[in-house]
Amino acid sequence: MREGCRKAVTLLTGGTGFLGSHLLRHLVSEERPVVVLKRSFSDDSRIRGLSGRYEAWDLDSGPVEEVFQNYEVERVIHCATNYGYEDTVPWETIEANLILPLKLVHLARRAGARTFVNTDTILDKRINHYSLSKHQFIDWMRNYASDIACINIALEHFYGPEDNASKFVTRVLMDLFEKKPRIPLTPGEQRRDFIYIDDVIDGFSRILSAHSDSPSGYYEYEIGTGQSVSIQDFVRLMKRLSGNQETFLDFGALAYRSNEVMNSAVDNRALRALGWEPRYTLEQGLQKMLEAKGYREERCVI
Repeated sequence: MREGCRKAVTLLTGGTGFLGSHLLRHLVSEERPVVVLKRSFSDDSRIRGLSGRYEAWDLDSGPVEEVFQNYEVERVIHCATNYGYEDTVPWETIEANLILPLKLVHLARRAGARTFVNTDTILDKRINHYSLSKHQFIDWMRNYASDIACINIALEHFYGPEDNASKFVTRVLMDLFEKKPRIPLTPGEQRRDFIYIDDVIDGFSRILSAHSDSPSGYYEYEIGTGQSVSIQDFVRLMKRLSGNQETFLDFGALAYRSNEVMNSAVDNRALRALGWEPRYTLEQGLQKMLEAKGYREERCVI
């Protein structure tokens, strides 16, 4: 054990990613000691401006158990994820979305941490390996809730500047920026709740504050605006805001996914009870993203 390192910290996974980097900025703005669990080769460009305001622990440089030996981990926030795209084998998705958080909640309980926060998806578990692995971890997390406060936060479709290029909103905007002749899309009748990243972070902030000293147990929240829009209307809005008049939106060129959810509905009553309200309309959020024109090439963020 290294002398002087047993200080109370929040352990954050996925801190170099889109969601995690925004959350890290919030945590350090509150002057909370944070340790970011990452890989030595992780792209840290999103958080480079925060250098010196957090500590990093490279997951591939030693066993994760050593983090709990060297720090007094009071709270774990798990934002690391693998979206399980078509060329990703299932066990890689499971490693990030099930095995890693299972290790962390087990070690957190054993070390006497107060809280474990998991970032979940609103997607049905039948959609893909990503959503299945996310739902499978919830069952495991519930088993630990008798000894540690376990908070599950399910997110609707969040977006914003510097999001991954593989995400739907960013990919369509990139195609519109480049004025591609045609964008192949599904019929677009499915409805989704799109929420701007700043509203998501505000939701996290209120949840973390409300559970700063909660007893052990399992707590659930869903973060979304509560207002869904069809994919057709959403993409047409993006095209209008971008000023692109050339690109043909080819609705119906792609088939729906197997087990596609046609209306994604969020239950944000628990979050609203904490005083949360979305601050950005869909048009305002997209306008901010259009002005930034930023994206990242990423698949897995730990």
